[in-house]
Amino acid sequence: MSRTIIENNKILFISWAPYCSRSDNIAREFSGKSYMIYFDFLGSTYYTIWLKYLLQTIKTMFVLIQNKPDVTFVMSPPVFACLPVLLYCKLFRKKYIIDSHTAAFLHPRWINKKRLNSFFAKRALLTNVTNDYLGKIVESWGGNYHLLTDVPIKYLETGKSIVKNSGKLNVTLINSFAPDEPLDTFLLAASKLNFISFYITGKISNNKKKIVEKVNSNIVFTDFLSDQDYGRLLKESDLICVFTDRDHTMLRGAYEAIYLGKPVVLSSWDILKKNFPIGAVHVSNTVDGISNGIIQAMENIKVLTEEAIALRMSKLSIWNKNKKDILNIINNS
Repeated sequence: MSRTIIENNKILFISWAPYCSRSDNIAREFSGKSYMIYFDFLGSTYYTIWLKYLLQTIKTMFVLIQNKPDVTFVMSPPVFACLPVLLYCKLFRKKYIIDSHTAAFLHPRWINKKRLNSFFAKRALLTNVTNDYLGKIVESWGGNYHLLTDVPIKYLETGKSIVKNSGKLNVTLINSFAPDEPLDTFLLAASKLNFISFYITGKISNNKKKIVEKVNSNIVFTDFLSDQDYGRLLKESDLICVFTDRDHTMLRGAYEAIYLGKPVVLSSWDILKKNFPIGAVHVSNTVDGISNGIIQAMENIKVLTEEAIALRMSKLSIWNKNKKDILNIINNS
């Protein structure tokens, strides 16, 4: 049945973002296409955001009409990306699924957009969420939710290496300079561990250059990396770190690491403890918590790596069931 659905339903994924591995890999898993529609040159200021969203709406409609998908996945936030998808589905009697990130519910920018979120969730076939706490919010709006905590990540076997052959252990912090990431705390922790080489991902904007210039010699900011280079960095790392100050947040970087068989050091939130019970060290977002957690992980790196590989197999099994369930919902709707 699943094979029939994939062949007979054309699937597309729309994301108003410069990049998103979750969107790309969900599209890949469903044999669909992923489109990143994002006019970066307009920025996100109060004076330009309306024009940016207008142009992205027009481009989204063009992509949808050109491809004629039967089912469209749309990433939220921003919730406004759902508008052209809903219009297309109403015009052509198609279906859409919202893939909702935690920020759509809890980020200060979007928390006051509940009415919009509710409007689109009620009309969607499903809203994918990363935990039941968010799912209950969708239900309170009158929508249907599906728990989709993570998705298998794959990277091409190419990419340029940026890891130095210094003989030191290599640790990567997956970072995007988001406000919920305790980057300053991590830098203080990393500066105490001179026997480790740290690599920090994330596009360096002009207002972040002062942070980059003041770090210790054992810390390297990579700036923006292509998917291939990013994948290679993770593969060449001994340990991956991902942190957030926001509860109920699934860390995409954490499951990217686990799907590569790499152990992780994570913030100690219940959602992360539940989804990463092995192959991980959970820490408080403090200097001592992070530094001690990294040391603990390094001292047990062999066992943690074996656990990460076992966790990957478990997650693949869960994903296969989720994929089948979503396909059955699409088929029976």
